[in-house]
Amino acid sequence: MRIPMKVDYGVRALVELAQRNDARPLSTSEIASRQGIPEPYLDQVLAVLQKFGYIRSRRGPQGGHVLAKSPGDINLGMVVGTLEGTGAPLFCIENPAECTLSAACAQREVWQTVEATVQNVLDTTTIADLASRQQHLISRGMYYI
Repeated sequence: MRIPMKVDYGVRALVELAQRNDARPLSTSEIASRQGIPEPYLDQVLAVLQKFGYIRSRRGPQGGHVLAKSPGDINLGMVVGTLEGTGAPLFCIENPAECTLSAACAQREVWQTVEATVQNVLDTTTIADLASRQQHLISRGMYYI
């Protein structure tokens, strides 16, 4: 399974914003620099996150981005759904009638289980969880800023 860059960048930006204790807005360039994300692409991702109410953004010299929701109220399933949409790993899972083999296909059940398991992990992992994990790694010297 591959995680699209858009999702990776969006999650990293949300975690970066969640780790801010002073609630000072962060500029796109600050987030991009700290997370190693190309700034023009991050601008596009942040625009989507703002449109769907995950962040608030303000332009100008004192502008930047802040979370619009509590990090505990944003789960990875929501972020993936917003940035990539939903979709089963195989077309026949969503539309079994479109495949002549789906009624007797053993692998279809396996892929349904995989999809449900992944979705459960995404739905139960919040930005707050990731921010806490990130802080733990930083405190152990395993992550460099």
